[in-house]
Amino acid sequence: MSQPILLLSLAAFVASATTRLCDALLPAIAGEFAVPVSAAAVAVTAFTAAYGLFQLAYGPVGARIGPYRTAALGTMLSTVGTLACAFAPSLGWLALGRAASGLTAAAIIPMAMAHIGESVPYERRQAVIARFLMGSITGVIAGQSLAGLFADIFTWRQLFVVLAAGFAVIGALLLKGAATASTGPRPPAGAALQQYRAVLAAPWARVVLLTVSLEGFLCFGAYPYLSVHLQRQFGLDYLAIGLVMSAFGLGGLAYAMSVRLLLARLGETGLAATGGLLLAFCYLLAAVAPVWQAVVPATMGLGLGFYMLHNTLQTNATQMAPENRSAAISLFAFCLFVSQSLGAALLGVAGEITGFRVLFVVAGLGLLGVALGFRRQKRAVAV
Repeated sequence: MSQPILLLSLAAFVASATTRLCDALLPAIAGEFAVPVSAAAVAVTAFTAAYGLFQLAYGPVGARIGPYRTAALGTMLSTVGTLACAFAPSLGWLALGRAASGLTAAAIIPMAMAHIGESVPYERRQAVIARFLMGSITGVIAGQSLAGLFADIFTWRQLFVVLAAGFAVIGALLLKGAATASTGPRPPAGAALQQYRAVLAAPWARVVLLTVSLEGFLCFGAYPYLSVHLQRQFGLDYLAIGLVMSAFGLGGLAYAMSVRLLLARLGETGLAATGGLLLAFCYLLAAVAPVWQAVVPATMGLGLGFYMLHNTLQTNATQMAPENRSAAISLFAFCLFVSQSLGAALLGVAGEITGFRVLFVVAGLGLLGVALGFRRQKRAVAV
């Protein structure tokens, strides 16, 4: 892995830890501010909504100043919003801090993907993206396990201070390297709408964007409530909840380390379909698990299945509009995170009514349908 991609992977580590840490913290946040867990989920939705919405701004910025420079600036600026979360006096202020950090962190992973798309040939790209994603995946593990540790032993606020420091250090290193990074040809000012229109005009791009929207809505609309299920159903403390949920990242690591073998055995469409099947099985297992220990392999399987499907979608996103790659990746991330935000808000309310077991069953079966639909469309394109 080259030094620029290694630094971007480290930035992705902190960004992913920041993104997913509130999944395990929902019971603690709800308790501190004396609100229902569906209301505390604003700590998740505020980040993901801002993260998704501001992709539309970063696509043109990445095309103009270069995706590497854009990711470097986003990393450094994420220090401010993350630190603000540590001192939030109310749930509303926490939501504002999360929105601010989502706004700036939005530049990191998508622009890193665009940089890889510009610098790595397509035939090597999925394996390179998978190695890059090890930073993101280990960030998921660290964010969720540390969330439980800090909530149980220290405070969740101190974790935000640690993450803010990480953004500051890595951002400084990235900015130093950005001084020599190439920018490529600059599009004319005001070309953003034309870039997005060109991406959406491509039929395959629309398939990829719809697929990732449904994936985000179902997978991460349901996943944050696994922490609530673990607390209510099995009485786990915050540390145990964080450790169980960090198994999602372990599943992602298993994927990153075996991606070459999986691709050789299953191919691109088989990888996506198998990921959907695994997501369905593991959400069903989480729903019917009689003891909390059974949720651990289910959570790990969710991570493996998600990255099998999602990494395939990411690789296709880097090539679905190569002449407008920064805009294409930005639209991809926009769809993923806006759908996550909507999913966490809407499915949380539904889960409070139907019970979270029902929510997990619906999410699992829906994800299987999404994966099989993508496989069918991909095969049709290849014919």
